[in-house]
Amino acid sequence: QVQLVESGGGLVQAGGSLRLSCAASGRTFSTYAMGWFRQAPGKEREFVAVISWNSGMTYYADSVKGRFTISRDNTKNTVYLQMNSLKPEDTAVYYCAADRTLVVVTTTPNNIAYWGQGTQVTVSS
Repeated sequence: QVQLVESGGGLVQAGGSLRLSCAASGRTFSTYAMGWFRQAPGKEREFVAVISWNSGMTYYADSVKGRFTISRDNTKNTVYLQMNSLKPEDTAVYYCAADRTLVVVTTTPNNIAYWGQGTQVTVSS
């Protein structure tokens, strides 16, 4: 069992930065691929970024590529999402997700094993 708790959301002006954190419980964190998703009001959940268990692979949605960076610290059981040059369209609830298989995170999110409760990010124009 893995429990995920996101933090770091808030209100920021366009062009600003935020760093989200996702702290995981359990001793097997380092074996999981970790992803970030977001859902804006009235819209479907969308993939943001994913990182493999050993940080060897990262993938990003085109909408955030070059602005967001996903990273992880397996010694702290934590995954991060550094968000720079934020835009109003980045406003959403951001969710952390964990699965043993990276391809599940990127292609079949409905099958992801564990989800966090979400943290709100609001970007004002």
